[in-house]
Amino acid sequence: MMALSPINERRWQQFRANRRGWWSLWIFLVLFVLTLGAELIANDRPIVVHFDGGWYFPIVNDYPETTFGGDFPTATDYRDNFVRELIEADGWMLWPIIPYSYRTINQDLNQPAPSPPSAENWLGTDDHGRDVMARLIYGFRISVLFGLALTIASSIIGVIAGAVQGYFGGWLDLIFQRFIEIWNGLPVLYLLIIMASFVEPSFWWLLLIMLLFAWTQLVAVVRAEFLKVRNFDYVRAARALGVPDRTIIFRHVLPNAMVATLTFLPFILSGSITTLTALDFLGFGLPPGSPSLGELLAQAKANLHAPWLGITAFAVLAVMLTLLIFIGEAVRDAFDPRKTLGGAGV
Repeated sequence: MMALSPINERRWQQFRANRRGWWSLWIFLVLFVLTLGAELIANDRPIVVHFDGGWYFPIVNDYPETTFGGDFPTATDYRDNFVRELIEADGWMLWPIIPYSYRTINQDLNQPAPSPPSAENWLGTDDHGRDVMARLIYGFRISVLFGLALTIASSIIGVIAGAVQGYFGGWLDLIFQRFIEIWNGLPVLYLLIIMASFVEPSFWWLLLIMLLFAWTQLVAVVRAEFLKVRNFDYVRAARALGVPDRTIIFRHVLPNAMVATLTFLPFILSGSITTLTALDFLGFGLPPGSPSLGELLAQAKANLHAPWLGITAFAVLAVMLTLLIFIGEAVRDAFDPRKTLGGAGV
């Protein structure tokens, strides 16, 4: 394992001493890793099928019904009773814990959808008859992945823009500042609504649109750090020795600015997830049918007689954002030079 420098070792110890942030990090990582394997937890296909001495993996491959003795060369519906009987007559199937995917409709409900929690559907079904638990698992994954992608991409662009702006200063800094003020004043939601009328939103399209406006979040922080450091003696000495500006920016000055930047990342991540949820709630987010926490909240609003929808969505969002805030506070305290190891515990 690579050894940490003394100051980074102290920061790591301060982070671990913050018990609330430390345990929040582990809980969030466990939940995220579990949802990364959502297909193994909630799926309308078996994980493994052993039939007629052969091994089949429907979770990763499509098999025609004729493979298991059926009559049609179409994709196998493993939830069909006829197919089940064919496979179990000469083999067996290993199903996930939740035998529903996010798009699977439960055709055997004994009451109108949305149906309340039951032994079959642990958190009930939505107004389309889809399992809420399965949609939560997939919705958690897509929310975190969207937030991570938006946070990483916007941070890279924002750090570079702030570094260039603060390092060179002068007219470049002045013009860039006026541009950012105008850019931040644009009505993002209205622009997104207008663009959605021309192009059907998708994960990557929505990410690109949000990235156009999210990259400015770190510019001010990085710019301030570079404006403070640009006239330090070691920077002036590097210039006098003929060191290229690119090397000075990324090798000598940027590491100092990254301390302030890292403390903002968990909060930017939580903000990105909240933005996606809000857009999905309003109907301008992911395509219809996608597993989404915001779409579940919209269903809860439209079905007030089914309180389990709103309670479930609120609980998941509250836990997710609370964990991220606690992690962000622990990171902030770990990088705070005024904090001591003895006073970092919570």
